[in-house]
Amino acid sequence: MNKEPMTAEGYQRLVEELKRLKSVERPAVIKAIAEARGHGDLSENAEYHAAKERQSFIESRVMELETLVSRAEIIDTSKLSGSGIMFGATVELVDEESGEKATYQIVGQTEGDIKAGKLAISSPLARALIGKIKGDSVEVRTPKGEKYYEIRAVSYK
Repeated sequence: MNKEPMTAEGYQRLVEELKRLKSVERPAVIKAIAEARGHGDLSENAEYHAAKERQSFIESRVMELETLVSRAEIIDTSKLSGSGIMFGATVELVDEESGEKATYQIVGQTEGDIKAGKLAISSPLARALIGKIKGDSVEVRTPKGEKYYEIRAVSYK
């Protein structure tokens, strides 16, 4: 089984979600199913079917999270350093066409959230950045065509 790199913060979020699903959501949906059963005919009981559907979602998410947690390779980004971009790096970029600045941290696949400045390591931009250093120019293929970025800063937090 392949290990999945992730930050300690990303790992903690997965563990907390798993704990919430098991200790709060699962018991609540079991109670809802039991209550809905008490309302009679199950074939026409919308509450029962909704609760069963929610239970199915919760159980599949629990299985997914358990797999992710078991495969996690937690990388302490505070102990990383260097001038080259690798997993965990925080990178400041400037779009060479528009001059727009953006800052991203390269994180694990499950942690990616572009709006929060978290760039999944498997994304085209992150793949283009890996191995580059401050001052380099990077070309990235996007659905809208080629984009060019200049790397202004690289740090590890």
